Amino acid sequence: MNNIKTLGDLKRANYPFKTVKQELRDNLIIKLRNNEKIFQNIVGYEKTVIPQLQNAILSKHDFILLGLRGQAKTRLIRGLSDLLDEEVPIIKGSSMNEHPYHPITKFGREQFIKLGDDIEIEWLHKEFRYNEKLATPDVSMADMIGDIDPIKAANRRLEYSDEEVIHYGLIPRSNRGIFAINELPDLQARIQVGLLNILEEKDIQIRGFPVRIPMDILMVFTANPEDYTNRGNIITPLKDRINSQILTHYPQNVEDAIQITQQESWVHRDEELEIPYIFKELVEEIAFEARNCEFVDQASGVSARMTISIMENLISNAERRKIRLDEKDLHLRICDLFNATPSITGKLELVYEGEKEGAQTVAKYLIGKAIKKLFQKYFPDPFKLEFDEDPRSTYYREITGWFASHKSIQISDETPFEEYFNELSKVQKLKEITSRHCKVTNNYELSAMMELVLEGLHQNSMISKKDMNAQTTYKELLNLVFDKAKRKDFGQDSFY
Repeated sequence: MNNIKTLGDLKRANYPFKTVKQELRDNLIIKLRNNEKIFQNIVGYEKTVIPQLQNAILSKHDFILLGLRGQAKTRLIRGLSDLLDEEVPIIKGSSMNEHPYHPITKFGREQFIKLGDDIEIEWLHKEFRYNEKLATPDVSMADMIGDIDPIKAANRRLEYSDEEVIHYGLIPRSNRGIFAINELPDLQARIQVGLLNILEEKDIQIRGFPVRIPMDILMVFTANPEDYTNRGNIITPLKDRINSQILTHYPQNVEDAIQITQQESWVHRDEELEIPYIFKELVEEIAFEARNCEFVDQASGVSARMTISIMENLISNAERRKIRLDEKDLHLRICDLFNATPSITGKLELVYEGEKEGAQTVAKYLIGKAIKKLFQKYFPDPFKLEFDEDPRSTYYREITGWFASHKSIQISDETPFEEYFNELSKVQKLKEITSRHCKVTNNYELSAMMELVLEGLHQNSMISKKDMNAQTTYKELLNLVFDKAKRKDFGQDSFY
């Protein structure tokens, strides 16, 4: 198309006229027929959100994505630009990207009358046809729609009644493209009223000008249901004019969640690190537990950004240890996970009971719940009775019996690996039971699973655990009761 420079060239090339919505529809149909992936880097929406989004495009609908924080709403709407034509022709110098076949402003009409088929055109790439605005309470009608520009009027000696004194806002400048408004409820009601004509009559009206400028645009929105009560509302006439409302959601299974975190987190440090699958599962289970936790405000949601941050902090803690101890390999420990609590505490909205416990305590509680769930997945139920033995015994009686003989171990995320591994190996039958149920390729993975067993037994109230001065001590459960009885702040121990 580079050889097409004028309107006459465009006509001779039989270039078709399409609206933006027709263009999106046609390109979507082509991709569907070719079984191409429509939205890149979107995981878990293949059977839910994306089909509804495709239906909206095929129906030529303006639509809104409604969902909690961290559900890829913005990424979805930004992916719409991939469905646009690579380039489209516009009248050169037009502030509203006017189609050479259909000039809509005074500038475009005058160019058509003056030059006819000699109107110069230029080609607009699709990356410049997507615009986005984060709705904030200070957004004005002038920002969104437009206003009179007194400086332009003075410089060009124009009357205020002249259409050319108008300074067009973001939406008119997105003509022949896609315009997205993020967090729609934050937009003041009077500004939302200004969108009504765009969605229904497809035109804009600016100040007292008796002009109605027809718009060729796809309007898309995002909103968080919580915003309806916390920060604002979407006015009823506007909701009525938005053709489709599409609900987003969090990952519905651990596999999808792992894929999202792996895709988004920064895990490639100075050396290649193979993250054991158990740690990927643990990180995601923390989020799943949080989304069902009575201490967390479920109306606010638990963003996928939390698991991304946890994974990055988890690796950074292991990297810090490797640097400090000058170790050869970078490896992960279960105790590293408890040093990732800063990635959790700032991303949870707690209810009253959670606030009483404290964000740090809730974060550790969620980690413990995730470990307990994974422990029960990979290892036998600790309360399963062995019928040929004493009913009071369990599968882990040799481990718990070792601690019951007044023995204990101390591990830390700051000790060298050999010392850490040897300390775990002191526990009778721990290595044997772990190896029996887990396929590990090296001692790094084995030690992590051994620590998982101990932490799992603690979460099932079979051995006790005490954290002090960056060290974790595992010992028999009865000792913990005596230790607490000696503490003056016994009432502050909480549920963790």
